[in-house]
Amino acid sequence: MERRDPRRARGRAAEDAAARFLVRQGYELEARNVWLCGAEIDLVARDGDVIVFVEVRSRSNRRFGTPAETVRARKIARIARAAHAYLALHGLTRAPARFDVVGVDMTSGAPICSLVRSAFESPF
Repeated sequence: MERRDPRRARGRAAEDAAARFLVRQGYELEARNVWLCGAEIDLVARDGDVIVFVEVRSRSNRRFGTPAETVRARKIARIARAAHAYLALHGLTRAPARFDVVGVDMTSGAPICSLVRSAFESPF
């Protein structure tokens, strides 16, 4: 019998909410859950001609800060490596790109999304 991880289910719900939110903001979704270089990119989207790598962070309480505040240097480096690999794999190394974070607040039950554009720069 398969056991369900409630964190995984919450993460999936947060990604679904973030994807819907970004589409309402005018983004075009390209891919979800992309694994490259040992790291996952939650969402890859386009905002006009810009490729956007989106980290989705959800919280069911504020004990450790806002969702965007939980993206630390190690995670940034992993996402950036995967993003550079994604760009190379798709022949997009000259395309403008940025890193956004969508925070999904799940403290009140219904997810509330917030967007931080250009949340961090690539360390590479």
